[in-house]
Amino acid sequence: MHIRDAAQGDIAGITAIYNDAVAHSTAIWNEATVDAANRLAWLADRQRAGYPVLVAVEPDGEVLGYASFGDWRAFDGYRHTVEHSVYVRADRRGHGIGRALLAALIERARGLGKHVMVAGIEAGNAPSIRLHESLGFERVGHLGQVGAKFGAWLDLAFLQLTLDDRPVPPPRP
Repeated sequence: MHIRDAAQGDIAGITAIYNDAVAHSTAIWNEATVDAANRLAWLADRQRAGYPVLVAVEPDGEVLGYASFGDWRAFDGYRHTVEHSVYVRADRRGHGIGRALLAALIERARGLGKHVMVAGIEAGNAPSIRLHESLGFERVGHLGQVGAKFGAWLDLAFLQLTLDDRPVPPPRP
């Protein structure tokens, strides 16, 4: 397995993983699947914003998982904080792919001078919460019944990782 920046040629694999999560899990709280054009536009938006989209691939280029981060909130005061997502193909979960992708994202966020990474995880997703905690994320919040999918209310757990020890934010560029 190799982790690298995503390219247009990875869109079919990214789209398949995304749509599988939409159809079969509460990892994504959307109920409608998307087409490749949607994911291509998403990739272009992330790249334009200077944010990474990483893929974990087999030597033959087959996409096993992907991860990205973007602005946590749209206001200037939040510019040092990002929220991330990590998705692994269903048949490859539990083999360290998510951990490798998340570790690479953490390093990218540090490289961009970000201060905090936020994870919003469906509160019943114990494997994802354990993964995040194993990499230093701490539980910082729980919002009850803020989402719905598959005919049930969903709770959202918030975890965060402080990426550096700066006592004050840098001045605005």
